[in-house]
Amino acid sequence: MPTIRKKGDKQYHVQIRKRGYPTQTKTFTSLVAAEKWATVIESEMVRGVFVSRNEAEATLIKDVLNRFETEVLPTKRSEQSDKSRLKTLTNAFGDYRMASLTSSQVAQFRDRRLKVVGPQSVIHELNLLNRVLKTASMDWGISLPGGLPTAQVRKPIKPRGRDRRVPENEIVAILGATESSELRTIIRIAVETGMRRNELASLKWEEIDLEKQTVHLPKTKTDVPRTVPLSKTAIKALKEFGVKKEGSVFALRPESMSQAFERACEVHRANIAGVRFHDLRHEATSRLFEKGLNVMEVAAITGHKTLDMLKRYTHLRAEDLAKKLG
Repeated sequence: MPTIRKKGDKQYHVQIRKRGYPTQTKTFTSLVAAEKWATVIESEMVRGVFVSRNEAEATLIKDVLNRFETEVLPTKRSEQSDKSRLKTLTNAFGDYRMASLTSSQVAQFRDRRLKVVGPQSVIHELNLLNRVLKTASMDWGISLPGGLPTAQVRKPIKPRGRDRRVPENEIVAILGATESSELRTIIRIAVETGMRRNELASLKWEEIDLEKQTVHLPKTKTDVPRTVPLSKTAIKALKEFGVKKEGSVFALRPESMSQAFERACEVHRANIAGVRFHDLRHEATSRLFEKGLNVMEVAAITGHKTLDMLKRYTHLRAEDLAKKLG
């Protein structure tokens, strides 16, 4: 049974003792609030679903976000992009106690963000918040009695993937619009291999085998290592760039790659509108299908996590089959 003792004029100290559970204590300024809390906690203990709120009530979300950034993020390939997302989450939820975060607050955050950024960006932010809360609950002993509030929030509808192709004439124009031999090599390798921006940025000479015509990627976005074949065009681009025995192949970081690419596409340069660096990956994937590779072969090269991600490319194979049928 709960014990409620009045302390002074405006404080009520609650203590709950029950076999099999740690003693729970809390102080309130209202008798009604004290009785309500005692009833809830005792009921949970009786039903065998009680989870201590002590850590969650004492911990600010910003402290959990900071710990995640320090201890977990450095081990992830998405470290740089997730850092900016953590800042967004800190601004939105940093001053909340872990125990006070509700699904409705997360839903309100989702709706506010959708007025500022696209659905995919919001999905990334919600996924990151869910990972942080899950880590705190499972690994750091900060239990959330009501479960993960993020699990009870609908995510925005995922936007359809971009279908922007980058034909060879546009690629030639972009290559001619930059004086950077590094960017030119990056573009060629991206189109020939379908490698992601982060994979290109972290590429090392030790991972490239020109004799076997392959590049081994030990760390990828999906955390599954893969070996990518190199075309003659890709090998030629690397040799012209200057082969070395070891070290990073490229000095440009992921964001810098995108910025340099966008500058090369500007009106007073290549004058190519509506194209992004990531479109090179889409172009590379499309070309692999056009060369006759099947879905499994393409997935092995590009590292798409699921075959569903490649469904939008199947129309390319249908067109090829139509030509063969006559």
